[in-house]
Amino acid sequence: MIGMTTINTSEAHHFMSFDARRLKTRFKRRMRLASKSVTYGVVMFLGFLVRRLNRKQTRRIACFIGDFLHRVAGLRRELVYRNLALTFPEKSPAEIARIATAVYRNLTTTMLEVLRLPLIQNRDDAAALVDFDGNEAFLEWCRSEKSGAVMVSAHYGNWELMAMAFGILVKPVTIIVKRLHNEQIDRKINEYRTMRGNSVVSPRQSVRKGLRLLQNGGTLAILGDQSDPDEANFGEFLGRRATVLHGAAFFALRANVPLFMPICTSNGDGRYTITVSQIDTSDLSFNKEDIATLVARYTREIEAQIRRRPEEWFWLHDRWKRG
Repeated sequence: MIGMTTINTSEAHHFMSFDARRLKTRFKRRMRLASKSVTYGVVMFLGFLVRRLNRKQTRRIACFIGDFLHRVAGLRRELVYRNLALTFPEKSPAEIARIATAVYRNLTTTMLEVLRLPLIQNRDDAAALVDFDGNEAFLEWCRSEKSGAVMVSAHYGNWELMAMAFGILVKPVTIIVKRLHNEQIDRKINEYRTMRGNSVVSPRQSVRKGLRLLQNGGTLAILGDQSDPDEANFGEFLGRRATVLHGAAFFALRANVPLFMPICTSNGDGRYTITVSQIDTSDLSFNKEDIATLVARYTREIEAQIRRRPEEWFWLHDRWKRG
């Protein structure tokens, strides 16, 4: 009887412990869902608000939010300052702080203007916000109806506005996008991205769909400045070892199509200029070594732009975490 009592008591403790863990897991799951719903609600409210304000008023709100995230909330502040200091050792602490302030303001401006994308309904609306500055190779491609192309860019300036404006004013693009952690926000942002003719594809589906698109004369857009979660390839980015994404080079060489680099920069007056250059592939073929060579070419161009105007790049991304 004593043995039976001991076993039953042990089993009871085991099941009580199991139930407690299960309840704790359910509670955490529900809290995450609640947090995501609250975040989605806040974002949708901000969208409702900024779509009823003019762009000048929206930019003022963006600066206020950016300063709050920078100076009060300290969102990734240590990361931003450390990466800026390591990239620009010649700059003083005051200069680093000035750049950081502009980084946060640019980021919040970009995010709020994403929520204003539904207001861009036609070519005139897009042309009122952006100017295009493309070289002759790009202009010749624009006039062509046959050749596909790969567009490689960065989280620089207002990259979301650039994609929509490009799709309206030049040609529709298919954008390779990573899924956001908040499923509701992810669906809404993709709804905005695709409402004027562009389309999106996930990284997992991108090889098959991307190659088919390019073979049929379509345009594939990729942001090539992020860290690679698969850690498949390594190189240097802004002077430090980091993972590098080979996607844009792979698609351009595999499909034998031109590779262009559009970069969106602020004019300082609420408008943007999209500068498009061509990355030379004429001496390359589809093999591992040439893919790496092409990646290095467009990475150098991205780096040069970041060094020219660092305040417009997304320094809150932990670019070197897998280096």
